[in-house]
Amino acid sequence: TVTSVAFSPDGKTLASGSGDKTVKLWDVVSGKETLSLRGHENAVNSVAFSPDGKTLASGSWDKTVKLWDVVSGKETRSLRGHESAVNSVAFSPDGKTLASGSWGKTIKLWDVASGKETRSPRGHENTVTSVAFAPDGKTLASGSWDKTVKLWDVVSGKETRSLHGHERDVNSVAFSPDGKTLASGSYDKTIKLWDVATGRENRSLRGHESAVSSVAFSPDGKTLASASEDKIIKIWDVATGRETRSLRGHESAVISVAFSPDGKTLASGSYDKTIKLWDVAAGRETRSLRGHESVVNSVAFSPDGKTLASGSTDMTVMLLSYSTEEFVITNWSSQAAKDEARYGLKLDGISLVPYTPAATKTKP
Repeated sequence: TVTSVAFSPDGKTLASGSGDKTVKLWDVVSGKETLSLRGHENAVNSVAFSPDGKTLASGSWDKTVKLWDVVSGKETRSLRGHESAVNSVAFSPDGKTLASGSWGKTIKLWDVASGKETRSPRGHENTVTSVAFAPDGKTLASGSWDKTVKLWDVVSGKETRSLHGHERDVNSVAFSPDGKTLASGSYDKTIKLWDVATGRENRSLRGHESAVSSVAFSPDGKTLASASEDKIIKIWDVATGRETRSLRGHESAVISVAFSPDGKTLASGSYDKTIKLWDVAAGRETRSLRGHESVVNSVAFSPDGKTLASGSTDMTVMLLSYSTEEFVITNWSSQAAKDEARYGLKLDGISLVPYTPAATKTKP
């Protein structure tokens, strides 16, 4: 299973994490594998590039976070301290701090240069599904299966806000580009918009008929997209909380959404094995992309918006170039597909976190 994909800041390299315990780096232009990073002892759940693109972080079921030199492929640090699987990793905007969230209810902050654990914020009472840094790097947000969203001071590691309002587990959190608003999606079928400064709930967006799996802000912060197990993607006006579009076309649960850098196109990945592209303004499906043979766990646009990447439980990474409208498909470990099929993970904006359908949600 390809659990997560992430582009380097310059868009030239794609990283993918897999159930086969490896992280792979790919040349975006040629689609060729350039490096295979080995060292994890269990499935890799999450990958993230540092802002300068020189370092890659990976989080794994083996309870570790590893840092890799992108040029040489060498493991530079193995960060140990979590007592359970690592679900999510995220770099601070300045690249000096790494955050990781775990099944073991914990969040850890790491100094990237030394590899030392600097803080271990505690307060969640269940699995931490998602972590995300505010654009200024001073605040970390976390979502949990304890139904709460928490805000943390990155320097002190202290909890500054505990946001209560969801009636079921929180799957996804995302900051608006200006850092003033936080969005959270939950199994309770709602999306909530929070004022980061006060911790007040500004809006509760209702309309989905099943669990909300993923939320993503448009680049200008005016629009929010939400994906749900009800097979529908909804587009919301952030200022008013009004639903502006309801995108229908998937035949099964939608678990991943991503805006193009210009905000005009939305990509979605689904349990129906397809990727769909949508015109955001018109609310119209522009293309349905088939090629994967199983669940599409993650979708991501390159920084220049010219390439779309997707990862699937069929053990493939697919690249779509808008200039040629052709797929470059690479399958590197099909032998592990059956063994690792139980891993179903998604890309959640900045942070890559495990997603479990509400009907089957159990701790592995």
